[in-house]
Amino acid sequence: MSLSRRLFDLLLAPPRDLRRELMQVAMPGLVTRRDVSLAGSFYLNVGHTGLDKPGHAAWVRRTQVRAVYFLHDLIPLTHPEYCRPGEPDKHRERMRSLLSLGQGVIANSQQTLAELARFANSTGHDVMAPSLVAPLGIDAVAEGSAESPSATPYFVTVGTIEGRKNHLLLLNLWADLARTLGPLCPRLVIIGQRGWECEQAIDMIERCAAIQGHVVELPQCPDAELVTYMRGARALLFPSFVEGYGLPLVEALACGTPVIASDLGVFRELAGNIPDYLSPLDGLGWRDRVLDYAAPDSALRAAQLARLEGWVPPTWEAHFSLVDHWLARMPE
Repeated sequence: MSLSRRLFDLLLAPPRDLRRELMQVAMPGLVTRRDVSLAGSFYLNVGHTGLDKPGHAAWVRRTQVRAVYFLHDLIPLTHPEYCRPGEPDKHRERMRSLLSLGQGVIANSQQTLAELARFANSTGHDVMAPSLVAPLGIDAVAEGSAESPSATPYFVTVGTIEGRKNHLLLLNLWADLARTLGPLCPRLVIIGQRGWECEQAIDMIERCAAIQGHVVELPQCPDAELVTYMRGARALLFPSFVEGYGLPLVEALACGTPVIASDLGVFRELAGNIPDYLSPLDGLGWRDRVLDYAAPDSALRAAQLARLEGWVPPTWEAHFSLVDHWLARMPE
């Protein structure tokens, strides 16, 4: 327990020599005494880490721990075209380990759990371990500046620049708007680092003359700055082809910012009918929404703000309360 407290203290207030301090805390836990039995103890894996390694299964069986896994998504299996080469095979092994070793599965959404059930059925795992849906929470919204970061109406999109996030749709849309509207074009603020296999989007950002001055890329954005951009935006744009969850959507709504998003099941699970939903392929639909929301008297934006009234975001307190009670009731 004292090591756990020390670990959390380090993570909450990292010192300069964080790596050395972490090693000093971790080493005693890495060396398991032979006379200490882990049988019956809960082992929580919250990040898919190591599930594809043979040594993981051997350790779980040898120690007889009660393995409980948190499931984030099955995107490498349902949409392998958006993942690195080799990732689908790794994720298939992770899911097989989860199904064969897990005494419990916690999922971030009902959508994710349904995807696991379909995978289990397709691979002959007809009986799944006890499961729980525990949506991820968000921290208290940080204090941002009351002053808008831009006098020009703007939109934000948040997330790593990668194929499945569909930045290319927005960049092509902004190139068209810039050429059509000139100085009256709203701005697009892209918050997120550059990822993998996103060359076309990067080429647009770096080489498209039309969007220069109309598109802002922020690969680094502290929490307070992110909140400032969120609160001043006409809307968050979230045109992904697939998501396992959707924290930017939750964070935007928590800031009181409207959302225009892809019509994904997990988004509707998180936010109901509050956002405006569109197909991620509907370029003209996204163009029409952006133009409408950019206007100071936008009726569509006002309607969404009305739907947003009274909405309560998922919290970490609720998440851990669900998990704690579920674990306490799990049979030994």
